[in-house]
Amino acid sequence: MSSELVTVAMPKGRIFEEAVELLRKAGYDLPPEFEDSRKLIIEVPQSGMRFILAKPMDVPTYVEHGVADAGVAGKDVMIEEERDVYEVLDLKISSCYMAVAALPSYDPGRDVAPKIASKYPKLTSDYFREQGEQVEIIKLNGSIELAPIVGLADRIVDIVSTGQTLRENGLVEMETMMPITSRFIVNPVSYRTKAAQIDEMVDRLAEVVGKEGVS
Repeated sequence: MSSELVTVAMPKGRIFEEAVELLRKAGYDLPPEFEDSRKLIIEVPQSGMRFILAKPMDVPTYVEHGVADAGVAGKDVMIEEERDVYEVLDLKISSCYMAVAALPSYDPGRDVAPKIASKYPKLTSDYFREQGEQVEIIKLNGSIELAPIVGLADRIVDIVSTGQTLRENGLVEMETMMPITSRFIVNPVSYRTKAAQIDEMVDRLAEVVGKEGVS
């Protein structure tokens, strides 16, 4: 293996923890305290990798601009950000789905152009355009469930894992939009200049993902 490290952008939080577990199963030697580190850049020379820890929405940006050779990003982020990167492998981790939700009292036929709150304005706009429904999109950065409760929006579009957050805030799912999993993405230039290292990573991860799928 080349002495040059492969830089991998990773999202903080649950995806990071699941991706680290996947890398360990693929035979990469990551230190036990890896997940507890407060550092934003972690070098693991014994595995030939350097990790950048970033906000999930920023991972494709780091990869597109070549600051990172590869990264792990949710399909929701890939659709929303539309970055110039290669999506090479579905890691099948952090499975969830995108859904439309509202208060139980919401009447779909009430408004001509209902307001939809979401962290994903592009994805939301594209979805409702495909449905032939004219809506007004309100972009929020967090606590999306609050929008219908305070009257800011009629419906929301957000990631749903267990549905507990919706239930706790008195919201109900109205439509399931699409399944979401995390993907391994690669910078196009890095895919040429570090082809051997990246191909090996993809092959090793794909083998683990394949085994996980069978079990």
